[in-house]
Amino acid sequence: MTNKDDNKIRNVGPKSAAWLRQVGVRTQEDLVRLGPVDAFMKVKRAGFRPSLNLLYALAGAIENCHWADLPDGTKAALVLAAESAEAANPIKTRWQKQVERSERGGAPVQAEESEPATSGFLDDPDAAGEAAHED
Repeated sequence: MTNKDDNKIRNVGPKSAAWLRQVGVRTQEDLVRLGPVDAFMKVKRAGFRPSLNLLYALAGAIENCHWADLPDGTKAALVLAAESAEAANPIKTRWQKQVERSERGGAPVQAEESEPATSGFLDDPDAAGEAAHED
């Protein structure tokens, strides 16, 4: 009998696993094929707000280690790669999309006080609401 967790990706909790499934990353093989940065960026581009812990968790899953055991240099390189990927193809917030629509003659833009002005990366991944973890 096959265990239903045979395809579970190491270091990834249920919420992150659901995000990954929604962007087509369902197995370890999918993750290896994409790499941790591309998988992380797919999650961000889908509108989710992952912390850097997910990026580290994905790299740890590929390296077969806990995300916290990744060397600091590896974590720094992952962050730089993710920032580079975002700079090459910026992720637009809902607010930015509304402004662009308005500039093209679409519906007028109304200020939304709930829309935060952030870079999209959390400075302190341990403070994130969804920390990747090993179940």
